[in-house]
Amino acid sequence: MATQYAGQLTSTPMRAASSLTRPAFDMPENACDAHMHVFEPLSQYPSVGNPQYTLPDGGLDKYREVMDALSIRRFAIVQPSFYGTDNRCLLDALAKAGDAARGVVMIDEGLPAATLDAWHRANVRAIRLDLFSRAEQPTQEIQAYITRMASLCESLGWHLQFYAPGPIVRNLIPFLTDVRTPFVIDHMGYMTQEDGLTSDDFTRLLQLLKDGNCTLKLSAPYRVAKGRPLSSVAPMAKAIIETAPDKVIWGSDWPHIPMGERDTGELLNLLGDWTTDAVTRRRILVDNPARLYDF
Repeated sequence: MATQYAGQLTSTPMRAASSLTRPAFDMPENACDAHMHVFEPLSQYPSVGNPQYTLPDGGLDKYREVMDALSIRRFAIVQPSFYGTDNRCLLDALAKAGDAARGVVMIDEGLPAATLDAWHRANVRAIRLDLFSRAEQPTQEIQAYITRMASLCESLGWHLQFYAPGPIVRNLIPFLTDVRTPFVIDHMGYMTQEDGLTSDDFTRLLQLLKDGNCTLKLSAPYRVAKGRPLSSVAPMAKAIIETAPDKVIWGSDWPHIPMGERDTGELLNLLGDWTTDAVTRRRILVDNPARLYDF
């Protein structure tokens, strides 16, 4: 039995796919979930020391049941902090999933170019930057790190994916305006009032979306709502879509760490509330991720 550390979140069992709310709108062909994670047994894929949460009930086979229930045909596997920069679980899942999946890895600096080339052939298409772990660093150090990672992406045709708290996103906006490498910001930029973000900060994020090489991910609304109703996120999501519908993607954040009982279908149906236009939904679910992930 795995050790549970003090303060560690307990991941709850996954909701059965048969109980998920079905899509309330017609799902377009080749719809993509652009943000999910895969977890397999610790005996095969050890975690980092003292992870933030216990092993989620999030195996690839269970996710495939979710896909069938919600008419999702493509997905992007995002490396979780649980495994750190050990991407073996993700790479093995990509091999099993075939061309339906793409990968977003986390890496240590100095990784050999041959390794990155091999990962590209395995359908990796992005590097995830965990800026929560660098939140105490000076902004200039974070910018230098982004620049180094961007150079790796440029040589491979990959993009950067930012997992960052709202205040870090706010501080980086002037710098990101000039970043040439395509980049994605998770979870609507994590622009939460609880973290001191203002409407002016969000307006600047929308300007970055409009003018920069930025894509925003409509994912994890419960992390943005922070205990408020999910409907409280609607104004933010609608503004993002209206600003640049060709630079927005959707992600489930499955398996919803640590709350496996969340209804992924309910989360998908929020997109139907955020835009009633079928053409726009197709852009978000099909066209934009197909371009970004090279499907």
